[in-house]
Amino acid sequence: MTDSPYGEGEEGPVVRDKRRLDPTTGEVRPEAAAAPAGAPGEAPAAETDLQLDAVAELTADLQRVQAEFANYRRRVERDRQAVAEQALGSVLLGLLPVLDDVDRARAHGEVEGGFKLVADGLDTTLAKLGLQRFGEVGEPFDPNLHEALTHTLSSDVDEPVCAEIYQPGYRVGERVLRPARVAVAEPAEPEAPDVE
Repeated sequence: MTDSPYGEGEEGPVVRDKRRLDPTTGEVRPEAAAAPAGAPGEAPAAETDLQLDAVAELTADLQRVQAEFANYRRRVERDRQAVAEQALGSVLLGLLPVLDDVDRARAHGEVEGGFKLVADGLDTTLAKLGLQRFGEVGEPFDPNLHEALTHTLSSDVDEPVCAEIYQPGYRVGERVLRPARVAVAEPAEPEAPDVE
């Protein structure tokens, strides 16, 4: 006599898996494929329609979740790039006074020997990071890029131009770190003839 929790002579629960698809292989089971339509165990047509509706709804939900995740991933990547650009801009903005000092030293002929190598290396490294210098004499005046400190009239120009550069401007990509400080020359108005 065997001691069984299910009573005398019973071996345990019997499980009958009536699914059409084998869960391990994903293929239709041979006994399900051979079963004739309307055979016992086959779901009625109304039940099949409900199942198809449920599958369609779950598929739509999955597609929606995938689209939301793709948008989230793009947003995170865009934010990550923006933070990196801001950090780089902050560091470069802190170095602008050093570049101004190097430019003044060059203007006085004091950049020689080892200091020249350091200054040139600094310029090269900052150019690789995307720092661009702008503001040249004769360049058309753009209030988005230039800060006008003085203003003159000149018959030598056809449009407002930068006549003198007091301090160069710098940008990284499209972001202006510092506008160029300039003297602006505008075309002089022709003199009106004397009418007597």
